[in-house]
Amino acid sequence: MDSSLSLSLATFIYALASIFYIGSFSFKKNTLAKIGFIVLIIGFLFNTGGIILRWIESYQIGYGHAPFANMYESLVFFSWTVAVLYIFVEFKYKESIIGVFASPIVFLAIAYASLSPDISSKITPLIPALKSNWLIAHVIACFLGYAGFAVAFGFSIMYFAKPQNPETKSIFAKLPSWDIIDELTYQMVVFGFLFLTIGIITGAVWANSAWGKYWSWDPKETWSLITWFVYAIFMHLRMMKGWQGRKLALVSIIGFLAVMFTYFGVNFLLSGLHSYG
Repeated sequence: MDSSLSLSLATFIYALASIFYIGSFSFKKNTLAKIGFIVLIIGFLFNTGGIILRWIESYQIGYGHAPFANMYESLVFFSWTVAVLYIFVEFKYKESIIGVFASPIVFLAIAYASLSPDISSKITPLIPALKSNWLIAHVIACFLGYAGFAVAFGFSIMYFAKPQNPETKSIFAKLPSWDIIDELTYQMVVFGFLFLTIGIITGAVWANSAWGKYWSWDPKETWSLITWFVYAIFMHLRMMKGWQGRKLALVSIIGFLAVMFTYFGVNFLLSGLHSYG
């Protein structure tokens, strides 16, 4: 099996996991959610295998670098980080219903990488600036941060989906309690904020070794800093002002939109040192 087949299988398995989770939510069958969780873990294993195989293949063709060099590889890794973080959350909290909001994020990330005609899955050599030992540390830290924010975004959506009146007859009424949603959102933001901070610091050190300065106000750097400030405001409002509920969930959603622009908007729409397009 090569990396392309392993990652293609992961894409379809993640899709199947999402279907099971959504089916469990729609038909109120917890058994489907349990199956979905098992399927998600299988998809995660294929995702892991695909990343490892792609890393090996890069050495076999003479490039020899971690599979974090282009949009395809970064989306595959983003899917992996969200999957591993969600698997941990479900193991810890036993709230399988939140898979309805998390599993589609995992699937959509890797599906976009696999199916978009604008993204090439070809293994390419690293440009000189990327040939650094800081590559792995910086990318892993940033994407773990993005994964935390993505899962927090899913929880924040739950705040707006759950009806205010507990007696309302809605399929969304069985979502976890407000306290659980609030705590999960906060924990995921703290996790993401920590790793985004590490990612920015390692990126600055890497930039100094590659281009001779720690900060150049490149669009990616600027939007990463904006994202950092949005989540810093989130944590300030939560810890110092006692904000909870929908107001804080809205800040989390705004933060994730900033993450998405940092990743997609900068890479495709703006010209800079970090652009793919």
